[in-house]
Order: sequence, then structure tokens, then C-alpha cells
Amino acid sequence: MKLTWYLKELKRKYPFTISGHTTIADTVIMTEIEHEGIIGYGEACPGYYFTETLDDSINFLSTVKLEQFKDPQDIETILSYVNSLHPGHTAAKAGVDIALHDLVGKLTNRPCYELFGSDPAMMPATTLTIGIDTPDMIRKKVLEATDFKLLKVKLGSDNDRQIIETIRSVSQQPLTVDANQGWTDRSQALEMIHWLKEQNTIFVEQPMPKDQWDNHAWLTQHSPLPIVADEAVQRLADVDKAKGAYHGVNIKMVKCTGMHEGYKIIKRARELGLKLMVGCMGESSVAILGAAAIAPQCDWVDLDSTWLISNNPYQDPVLKEGKIILSNQPGLGLQQHSNK
Repeated sequence: MKLTWYLKELKRKYPFTISGHTTIADTVIMTEIEHEGIIGYGEACPGYYFTETLDDSINFLSTVKLEQFKDPQDIETILSYVNSLHPGHTAAKAGVDIALHDLVGKLTNRPCYELFGSDPAMMPATTLTIGIDTPDMIRKKVLEATDFKLLKVKLGSDNDRQIIETIRSVSQQPLTVDANQGWTDRSQALEMIHWLKEQNTIFVEQPMPKDQWDNHAWLTQHSPLPIVADEAVQRLADVDKAKGAYHGVNIKMVKCTGMHEGYKIIKRARELGLKLMVGCMGESSVAILGAAAIAPQCDWVDLDSTWLISNNPYQDPVLKEGKIILSNQPGLGLQQHSNK
């Protein structure tokens, strides 16, 4: 096997603002693993809240030597080797993981979701994210979201209630809320959550800073809505800490090193009685379809980034009734645009 990669800038349709951070474009690393003429495709999207830079991810990938492995289906051994090379670098490791699973799916003539025992019929509807913006732009984005049954709303600013009221002026769709660690007072956070429940909100994601475990435990105990960890729970080793502090955890390919560990998180979280969502950063269809392979085993899905970028190098996943429809094609089921 041989690993190669190249950079791709993915441009946002609109500037994307969350609590304390604005993104116009994401430079991702497209990975490829070749074995006996078959190529598996992956993607690494370094997240804004990680310490690793794009250069760090590139330098890490240059240390990965897959030529020593003769059987791509020995996934556990290969990914254990990749993980052992250096702590962290979870996005780069996810790029290897996704490409490896795409390759194995193609070699065995199986779609990736079959490798994890996922049932496509159990796929939850995905949300479409509405970032922090002006009232006019928020209304525009909401009115454009005609193919989606759920909206995810970014809060954590000084005008949170205005954002929700703006959305409610044009839509009554159910909401999920992500404060991205933007709330600092737990009593005020709880008051806001009670109000959000009245606004037909399903759950609240990472309301307070990730290191405030006691405050999140207090919120979880008193909240009328599920509280979901994102920044606070990144890898399998973090999941046990979430018990009692959160109702559920958000799995992302870039946080947990990919599909293989993401599936392990699902199994452990279920043992602990935790809810599960699967989310994304700013990736193309490659990483989105990787996450979608395990999404039917989760309670909630937020895999919308391909609909938020303007230059996806692959076709968007098929969407029906707000749900991603998994392809029965081998591997991820990626489809090139007809003009590429």
C-alpha cells in the first residue's frame, strides 16, 4: 500500500461564524491509499480548536509508511501503527482511516456501512447549520434550507435570543443548538435552555467551556433538554468522563481519528447509556460519507458541510426527506462531478 495526499481549499458559500470564530474557507488534505491498482480516498480537516496546524498534519502524514503492510483488511493493526506514530494529529489520522476503509470496501465489494453493521434504513435526519449572522442573512439561510427537516443553530453570542426569534419569524422547524462553549454562567445557561425548550429545541451542544465538568454535570442534572459534549469529548478515552457530566457525545471524524475509533465510541457510549450524535467540521463529501457510514447507529446527525461549501470536489450525498441516503456502491460511494 502507498499513501499520497494533496491540499484542497474548500470555500464556504457564506462566511461561517460560531462563538469566537469565523471561517471563510477550509484547507483540507485529500488522502489516497493505493493497493494493487485500487485507490481508497480520505480527507483530513484540521479543526479550529485543535493545536495541530495544517503543516503539522502534512508533516505527520509524511511519517506514515504503509508499504510495510500487505493486507489492507488488517485494519486494526494498520491503524494501531498509525496511531502509535505520534500523539494527537487526529485529523491526519482520520484521513488515513477513511481512505483505508474506502479501499477495503472496494477490495471486498462492500459499502463502508456494511463494514460496521450499520442499517441505512435507520439513518436519522441531518441538521443544516445556521451560523451567527445578521437577521437578514439568518432569514435568507433558513428560507434556503428547503431540503432539510431540522436546523442546527450556532449560539454563544450576545444576541442569542434574537437569533432564535429571527429564525422563528420564518420557520417553525425543530432546532438543535450549539453554543460552542460560549456560555459562562450556569444559572443563565439553564434559564436559556428552559426558554429554548419552549422554542422546540431538541438538545443543546457544548453550552459552557469544555474544562467545566462540574458545571456541565450540574446543567445535565437540571436541564429539561439533553446536553451533548463536543469539544470536551474527542476520543474514545474521553467517553467515560462524559457519564454524569453530559447526556450524550458528538463524534467527529477529525476528533476521534476516523471511522474505526468512531465505531468504538458508539459501542462504549451505548454501554454507558449515553446518547450519540455524529457531526462534522468543514469537510467535503469524502469525510461526510465516512461519518455517514456509522451515522445510522447514532441518535442525531449533523453532516451538512457539503451543502455549506461552494466547491465540493465530489457530488453531494443523496438527500431524501432530510436524510442522507447511503449508496450500495463499494467503499464510500463517492461520485465525481460529471464535469471533472
